Amino acid sequence: MSVYRVTEIIGTSKTSWEDAAKEALSAAAGSLRQLRVAEVVELDITLNDKGGIDTYRSRLRVSFKYEADK
Repeated sequence: MSVYRVTEIIGTSKTSWEDAAKEALSAAAGSLRQLRVAEVVELDITLNDKGGIDTYRSRLRVSFKYEADK
C-alpha cells in the first residue's frame, strides 16, 4: 500500500507553456523524490507594458510518494 502527497507548482518561461511546465518539473525533481504524476491545471501569461506576452506560466499539480519520518 502506498500513500502519495499532492502539491501545486508553477513554472515560467519566456518561450512557451511547455517550457514552463518542464522548468517547474525540473525544479521539483531537485527537491521531491519519486514524482509520479504531473497534471496541467492552468495555463496563463503575464503581459508587458505594451500588451505583448512577457511570460508563459504553467500551473501543475504533482504527486509524489509520501515517506513518513522514521
